[in-house]
Amino acid sequence: MRYATLDVNGTPHVAAAGADRAWRLTRGGAGRTLSDLLALPAPERDAALEPDPARPVAADAPRLAPLRPASIIAIGLNYLDHIREAGMEPPQRPLVFTKLRTSVIGPGETIRIPPEITQQVDWEVELAVVIGTTARDVEPDAALDHVFGYTVANDVSARDVQFADGQWVRGKSLDTFCPLGPEVVTPADVPEPQALGLRTRVNGETVQDSSTAEMLFGVRELIAFCSRSFTLLPGDLLLTGTPWGCGAFMSPPRFLAPGDVLESEVDGLGTLRNPVA
Repeated sequence: MRYATLDVNGTPHVAAAGADRAWRLTRGGAGRTLSDLLALPAPERDAALEPDPARPVAADAPRLAPLRPASIIAIGLNYLDHIREAGMEPPQRPLVFTKLRTSVIGPGETIRIPPEITQQVDWEVELAVVIGTTARDVEPDAALDHVFGYTVANDVSARDVQFADGQWVRGKSLDTFCPLGPEVVTPADVPEPQALGLRTRVNGETVQDSSTAEMLFGVRELIAFCSRSFTLLPGDLLLTGTPWGCGAFMSPPRFLAPGDVLESEVDGLGTLRNPVA
């Protein structure tokens, strides 16, 4: 099953598509995003997520961000190829930081660079994990039981702010710096999250091309590790790190500029396109 949040006459509606890719509005999704539905009690949530056969919707309806997570937990330095290009030592445990929810935008929305704050805006394609059930102190073998689905994210980063601050939250959380979408795909269609290709294109040029097999800590380990320190709630978002190819580590360094078009892609999950201004 695939879920998207569509703009239907100016109102958000959650819609679902099965194997036939025919989109239908869900029974409880009018005026809501997926985050709202995942926060409902289990029986009510399941009913609200059920597609309504009587309410078809065009597949090309405008897309919004599929969800507006209350918490965005992100992981740094989690791809072996990215660690090598950065010339850093692999962390002994997951390196956890947060992005603010106000950074989220959806497909087609514009990444806006505030020139008075940053001159070095970088791309980071990531597999994003949507938590479906409360996870606290879970074991790796049971971690995927708490996953509702997966989507594409780009952890857009103001490198000059990130490195000057010494901690990462501000440089990672500027408004519009978390493109998300286009859909959330449930685990039935993603049987193994550690075998997905992912890539970034800037103006059609591929700048990142790797696989989630390069993760130092896989999705199971990340959920288990985080849940030992804090509770993960339904609708929370876990960004799992980015592979090699970031602009800051090119020679010479390369950064996003007004007029660019950023494409973030994960196999089976779709392609997220965002202009830059």
